[in-house]
Amino acid sequence: MQVSVEGKMVEVSDGASCADALKEGLSGKRFKAAIACKAGDTLLDLTAPVPTTTETLTLTPVTADTPEGLGLIRHSAAHVMAAAVKKLFPAAKVTIGPSIENGFYYDFDSEVTFGPEQLRALEKEMKKIVSENLRIERFTLPKDEALELVRKMEEPYKELLIERIPEGEEISFYRQGEFTDLCAGPHLD
Repeated sequence: MQVSVEGKMVEVSDGASCADALKEGLSGKRFKAAIACKAGDTLLDLTAPVPTTTETLTLTPVTADTPEGLGLIRHSAAHVMAAAVKKLFPAAKVTIGPSIENGFYYDFDSEVTFGPEQLRALEKEMKKIVSENLRIERFTLPKDEALELVRKMEEPYKELLIERIPEGEEISFYRQGEFTDLCAGPHLD
């Protein structure tokens, strides 16, 4: 399949990742700066397969110094924070955690109030998680299996979110080490 990468037509095999396509079309430095890619208007992980289409697909690298890149970094940082919370406070229930204009947040239902001591411990755990260089993997499940998973994880807020998703829509999760969360993504790899 042929795709356009910054005006250069490149040939990629079916199932090739966005990273594979960008690597073919970009110079070494430009490729190394890419943290995600856009296929048309859709932001994708570098590990995502190149979407199949009958028309010429344009892939654009997304770098950390762009608003989209910064949002992606913040979103991934929110997941690192949630992983740290679940590690240190396993009874905490995860709600939502998007990136926002000036940072990111994650809401938790927890009996523990996060004060300065807990925040220091969370920051230390986040640094540890980042240093582990864990792979972030995306996977999808049908609605019934997605509900089964979050029930097994004892995450009632995720169950509520999944119940609101119309039948037939893709339900995606991201796994990072022991932490798994319902999430549309994308993320840093």
